Amino acid sequence: MRSIADLGDLRGKRVLVRSDLNVPLDGSTITDDGRIRASVPTITALSGAGARVVVCAHLGRPKGAPEDRYSLRPVADRLGELLGRDVTFATDTVGESARAAVDAAQDGDVVLLENLRFNPGETAKTDEERAEFARSLAGLADAYVSDGFGVVHRKQASVYDVARLLPAAVGGLVETEVGVLRRLTEDPERPYAVVLGGAKVSDKLGVIDNLLQTADRLLIGGGMVFTFLKAQDYEVGTSLLEADQVETVKGYLDQARERGVEIVLPVDVVAATAFSADADHEVVPAGAIPADRMGLDIGPESGVLFAEKLKDCRTVFWNGPMGAFEMEPYAAGTAAVAEALVGLTRDGALTVVGGGDSAAAVRQLGFSDDQFGHISTGGGASLEYLEGKELPGLTVLDEQETQEDAG
Repeated sequence: MRSIADLGDLRGKRVLVRSDLNVPLDGSTITDDGRIRASVPTITALSGAGARVVVCAHLGRPKGAPEDRYSLRPVADRLGELLGRDVTFATDTVGESARAAVDAAQDGDVVLLENLRFNPGETAKTDEERAEFARSLAGLADAYVSDGFGVVHRKQASVYDVARLLPAAVGGLVETEVGVLRRLTEDPERPYAVVLGGAKVSDKLGVIDNLLQTADRLLIGGGMVFTFLKAQDYEVGTSLLEADQVETVKGYLDQARERGVEIVLPVDVVAATAFSADADHEVVPAGAIPADRMGLDIGPESGVLFAEKLKDCRTVFWNGPMGAFEMEPYAAGTAAVAEALVGLTRDGALTVVGGGDSAAAVRQLGFSDDQFGHISTGGGASLEYLEGKELPGLTVLDEQETQEDAG
């Protein structure tokens, strides 16, 4: 894929940058600006090269029409603070405000368009509707840079269709993300462990199937672990359970034994009477959760076990918290895994935190990004890459480069 340098002299050129600025908000307050900070280097590089930078992104899941709670205005303010310069905010995506802001931009200026998903063409299922919106976006620019790794697995107008209409390249963020994921998939330094958490096994079926071919060790926590425990005929009480996936999980356990892949499950859990920080809770053996309680975190012995199982690893990928980390009584398991990865990073191992809730968890628990080898900005995109799926936002750039080389 072409990099920004391959686009040539950008002074005076309008460059449309697809960033991932989908940050969590509490009202209009950004609670985790990690994705905005990750977007800054590419925007800074383009601005420094004299480009007129037009940033586009989405926030949340609006239904193809403006909603105040999903406005990118707070993001524009924070982006300006991080860049140390004014960011012009357009109050629409391809309308009068956007065109006026882009027309008024001078070399080095930065414009942020309003939420792309306020236009139904961004996420439309039909090629024709997406292409129409993409043509309007492309009309604002002379070149396109894909720098929103968190959306490259989506076939959406600003991710896929625009890249077919303009000279296109990857930004530094996407370049870094793909480089790290290649290290995880092509020839990882071993032992290679994967820590999986989060709510549902069904969200990770494909990636588990693929990891059984490549990883040496799988450590399972979070809500998904209870389906694994049920597959071993353990009592899981009222814990989150996907009964329809129990047989699939039994198959994974059999496949792991055949391949020599170690699957590590918790030996104890924190079980509570309700999904609440104030609920009565206790540590119980993983195989004997009381019928009236739900598991909300791996227990302290499991935290020690998981850290021990990671100690000799040279490569670790982690996706999904070990429990309901947002509530203090159920955060210790996630913190134990994070501490283990911090130690491995100091020892020179490659540690990758796979975005989404995992990234939010380590920041909420007081860890800094530089304590890990890499914190991905795209949880879903990372998983699909590890699953071996084609990511439309990357394949379209490969196709364009191939066509240009052929020409």
